[in-house]
Amino acid sequence: MVEVIGKRETVDGQQINEGDFIMWNRGVTCNMCFACQVLREPSLCKNRKTYGINISCSEPPYLNGCYSEYIILTRDTDIFKIPEDIDAGVMVSASCSGATIAHGFDMINLKVGDTVVVQGPGPLGVYSVAFARKLGASKVVVIGGSPSRLEICREMGAITLDRHATTIDERRNFIMDITGGRGADVVVEAVGSQGVVEEGIKLLRSGGVYLSTGFAQPAGIEQIDFYVDVVSKNIQIQGVWVSDTRHTWQAINLVQENPDAFSKMITHRFRLEEANDALKVMANRQALKAVIEMQ
Repeated sequence: MVEVIGKRETVDGQQINEGDFIMWNRGVTCNMCFACQVLREPSLCKNRKTYGINISCSEPPYLNGCYSEYIILTRDTDIFKIPEDIDAGVMVSASCSGATIAHGFDMINLKVGDTVVVQGPGPLGVYSVAFARKLGASKVVVIGGSPSRLEICREMGAITLDRHATTIDERRNFIMDITGGRGADVVVEAVGSQGVVEEGIKLLRSGGVYLSTGFAQPAGIEQIDFYVDVVSKNIQIQGVWVSDTRHTWQAINLVQENPDAFSKMITHRFRLEEANDALKVMANRQALKAVIEMQ
């Protein structure tokens, strides 16, 4: 909620007033570099700053992160108003996982009737299901190992395969069966674990798209036969790095259409003084999404 403000507007021209509930694009780009001005790809900006990540709390105005009661937003931050009647905690993931997946689907040509396979039932996977169904996918299959997370994906409209109860061959045969032997039109990597690409790329039909969204940090080398699995099948491999303002906008609007469904992603809630506990449940994978609430 806005406490103090100068004269500011949201990205769609609404006046921001004290007391308004807002979100903001997590990244602030320079709008001057080659990526920003020539490529028109702000997510690739070399000068991109991200609140709580590469803006130090030791630099003025000091309140640059999110583990505090207040945060000071710079004038070049893109801001969105959000409805007051939607739990703010539900909206939080839209600016991160949601925006990343929106960016991914923005980069490919998903068609009505396509079959989409999602590797991983975490936040990226849940948003992948929601965006794929929104864009017209006829079937969305999620592969994962957490029963509770797979259940959320099912409620979003996905078919699920438990990787602990199935073999790689069984999963591939299932995908081939439901696609008439062709393979999936799109496979979304949403987990960032070594070996996942080796399985996922073999689930694609000829001419399909492999969309990688989960590798936020190095995870090791993938072994791929480029002739067999890529060149001879005319496969498109699309990587996704962070997101831009339009992607946050898309994710916010998606969540607003069905906030009750997305609320199930929040498995843990903590007070500010319990921030370390929140980090622990995320690190040990107890939580799908943990939020810190200001009392």
